[in-house]
Amino acid sequence: MKTFPMAYITAPGKIEFRETELREPGSDEVMIQVQSAAICGSDLHLFKGKHPSVQLPSAVGHELSGSVIKTGTAVTRFREGDRVTVEPVIACGHCEFCLRGQYHLCSNISFQYRKGQGAFAPYFYAPEKRTYLLPDSLSYEEGALIEPLSVALHAVKKSGIRLGDSVAVFGAGAIGLLVCSLVKHAGGSNVYCVDVSDFRLQKSLEMGATRSINNLSENALDVIREDTRGMGVDLAFEAVGREQTLAQALESVRKGGSVTLLGIFEDSDIRVPVHLFIQREIGLVGSQGYAWDFDDAITLAHNGLVPLKNMVTHRFPLSELQKGFDLLLTPGNTAVKVETQF
Repeated sequence: MKTFPMAYITAPGKIEFRETELREPGSDEVMIQVQSAAICGSDLHLFKGKHPSVQLPSAVGHELSGSVIKTGTAVTRFREGDRVTVEPVIACGHCEFCLRGQYHLCSNISFQYRKGQGAFAPYFYAPEKRTYLLPDSLSYEEGALIEPLSVALHAVKKSGIRLGDSVAVFGAGAIGLLVCSLVKHAGGSNVYCVDVSDFRLQKSLEMGATRSINNLSENALDVIREDTRGMGVDLAFEAVGREQTLAQALESVRKGGSVTLLGIFEDSDIRVPVHLFIQREIGLVGSQGYAWDFDDAITLAHNGLVPLKNMVTHRFPLSELQKGFDLLLTPGNTAVKVETQF
């Protein structure tokens, strides 16, 4: 039996490679030779053993791009040599939410890495319906970032942003940076990005933010209120997953404003200023993954509206994947997206 190595997180802070069977693709699958795979924020939660939905050991990695090397007998949309990226969600297709087209809310939702197939491996098997063709204008590096771009795009759509809205984005990680770029193109008048890393805040200005605020040296709420004559912003996004930043996001919006939540909270036992919901009639909406967003994300990237190239700061060979994870968890690091190259 032929095998290939696939990365697993076997314990907090520890990555091991396990041999996986090299098989023929199923009838509705494409077999992909992975060219680039990126570390996601949720992968870091998993690496720390604090992912709220996954127990260790687990395969890891779900942001990828590559080339098709084999197709199943029923596959009609792809052929050998096609450059592709993958939507790694697994939806049942028959629950009420799936039947309504809301497969991101599937009652039985899962992801490929949770089922034993991670992207940090030389090969990946994907259903034809979850595989997307990459235009020649996008590199494999950029193609691996279509998945996080889709997460950010889904959240921005969900927010209901309107032309001229002012926006505060809490968190300048990869998702927060992509939100900054998207809300600017969606018509955001002033886009504030709040973080504690000067490096990432500078990145936010490159991605579309109009003002960056270091939450350690400045009071983000004071800056936003002063700029908006005490009103607050129309919309805010929480892309960190911490009690403090969620509270700040809620405090930052004007009366009648709305906060979109897309950060993953390692600790679900948090407190929020609930009085604001009534006193200021603000809204809080969650954003889960993506649904019907990959095509739009690819189009945006293809047209150059989201500078994905600016996101990749570090590259490692697959054998040094552990170094990539360690780097991202090193205080004061200057990394945004770390990718493995094959």
